[in-house]
Amino acid sequence: MDLIRTNLRELRKSLDSKEISAAELCGEYFKRIEAVDPELLSYITVTKEKALKDAENAQKLIDEGKATALTGIPLAIKDNICIDGVRTTCASKMLENFIPPYNATVIEKLNAEGYVLLGRTSMDEFAMGGSNQTSAFAKTKNPYDLECVPGGSSGGSAAAVSASLAPAALGSDTGGSIRQPSSFCGVTGIKPTYGRVSRYGLVAFASSLDQIGPICNDARDCAVILNAICGHDRHDATSARVDTPDFTEKLGQPIKGMKIALPKEFFAEGVDDAVKTAVMSAAHELEKQGAVLVECSMPGLKYAIPAYYLIACAEAASNLSRFDGIKYGFRGEGRTFEELIRDSRSRGFGEEVKRRILLGNYALSSGYYDAYYKKALALKQEIIRQYNQIFEQADVILTPTAPTPAYKIGSQDSDPVKMYQADICTVTVNIAKLPGVSTTCGYTDSGLPVGMSIIGKRFDEQTILQCADAFEQGFSPVAPKL
Repeated sequence: MDLIRTNLRELRKSLDSKEISAAELCGEYFKRIEAVDPELLSYITVTKEKALKDAENAQKLIDEGKATALTGIPLAIKDNICIDGVRTTCASKMLENFIPPYNATVIEKLNAEGYVLLGRTSMDEFAMGGSNQTSAFAKTKNPYDLECVPGGSSGGSAAAVSASLAPAALGSDTGGSIRQPSSFCGVTGIKPTYGRVSRYGLVAFASSLDQIGPICNDARDCAVILNAICGHDRHDATSARVDTPDFTEKLGQPIKGMKIALPKEFFAEGVDDAVKTAVMSAAHELEKQGAVLVECSMPGLKYAIPAYYLIACAEAASNLSRFDGIKYGFRGEGRTFEELIRDSRSRGFGEEVKRRILLGNYALSSGYYDAYYKKALALKQEIIRQYNQIFEQADVILTPTAPTPAYKIGSQDSDPVKMYQADICTVTVNIAKLPGVSTTCGYTDSGLPVGMSIIGKRFDEQTILQCADAFEQGFSPVAPKL
């Protein structure tokens, strides 16, 4: 079976028609993983034995006529989402041998659908990074150019889907960690509205910003997975008590009359010319379909990076304080309690994680809380206000997903601030708790993908998926030559 960029609907038809069994489909993906992943390094853990058991159970449901959209469908899961009995490392030495005793809520929902687990995808350590190069175990490469990064922190998930080592995957997004790697790897990824998907069982980075979402080959597949994983969860205090619509309902509907805002700050200096050209070309394609382009401004964008990193690092410092080498995780050495904790955290965490813990503790410390963290929270409210103002005149907002295409591995290692600045196009969506989807809108002269982001009103994933799908239907993606 040709697995290259095969979508979930095609796999569903093949399984239901008995053209291929769930076990055979699973086997085909493992053959490709074995052939390609030693060079790509998109997986940390491959769960072949579990997958075959999952496939056997799924086949029974298919044979009984009880299959749902994801029954027998192989998926990859980012390695910070807990799966009962399966190693969950967060790509960190701190959790190298951690095996969760429970499932995240999204995994329980996928189990109810009868999905098949291919394995755990690599990521930046504790989801901190934009390159997937801070992973302690598998520093993933970009399928379009193995000398380039795949983006992060969900780079393993994006690379696996891009290279057809999985038809779809779950990632998590704190400041663009689904959308940016989707852009770099030429696939489609959606960050749902904060609270739309339960965070229970997601190892926390920044609790007010994190959100689980799918990375797929197109917007229609994203809608299928969202239908399976969304919904209120009593285990998650931040889970929203809102009705879950059918996210496929608006797909294929015309976008005539849809107002699409283009904030000028997202196309200003610092954004690569190839990116601007591709995104504006996509905007005009949508205009040809009847959409109305609306020029607007978001002056608060210049404050987005400092506000985001102050909030995210403060929450990370708090969340990661539990990893001390005593309760669980890597255990260091020391004759005293203090020495043990110091050694465990010094050796268990990588450099980027330690950098963010230090920044977060500094921002929360006495004398600096009002000067930094409190002002960041005030900026958060101002960014929300500016988004609300734009949505008074538009249905969705269109921006570049990242200011540049994928960059060379190692090119930003000596300048972490430069890497932080690369999140400028994505972080405001998390700050304002909005949904955003990234899809490919073009390619550079060297063949690297360029992504555009469509941002929607809170809990209006249907409209951004409709818009992304409308563009995708007239766009011909190019798969990597792996």
